[in-house]
Amino acid sequence: MEAYVAGDAGAFDELFARYAPILLRVMRQQLHSQEEASDLVQQTFLQLHRARHDFRTDAKLRPWLFTIALNLKREHLRRLKRRPETELTLDGRSDPKVRSEAGRLEAARTLQFALEKLHPSYREVIELHWLAQLSFLEIAELLGASVSAVKVRAHRGYTALREILQDGPE
Repeated sequence: MEAYVAGDAGAFDELFARYAPILLRVMRQQLHSQEEASDLVQQTFLQLHRARHDFRTDAKLRPWLFTIALNLKREHLRRLKRRPETELTLDGRSDPKVRSEAGRLEAARTLQFALEKLHPSYREVIELHWLAQLSFLEIAELLGASVSAVKVRAHRGYTALREILQDGPE
């Protein structure tokens, strides 16, 4: 990040290559399409570019970048709630790729359904810990909470998630 702030354009490419796949996995949670997730990742890096001179060199980049991404995701979800859109779903007959991936897609839908039923604070910690593979310390810094509070949320969230998955979709 220091090299990028100093004007090294190649450093931005390295930052994008390193963090875009992780951010894309996080953004895919709760979003309806790959395009939405990709757009939010691009917006995240645009915000990173705009705020590059505000970055403190003594701070860690990953929590700062995830803060930007999660704020963009929250704002996007708020906008969607204000003007709901209907989701286009395929029945699987017109797209052979859907049929071959049916089991994987069903498992992903089941997990998404279960995550949506969780309390938002639990869901956020689980997404960051399990899907984005952040440490509890990084999550605590990101959320402005203590490490023990994050661990409690994770434990409660994983317990609730396990119960939801055992009960199955309603």
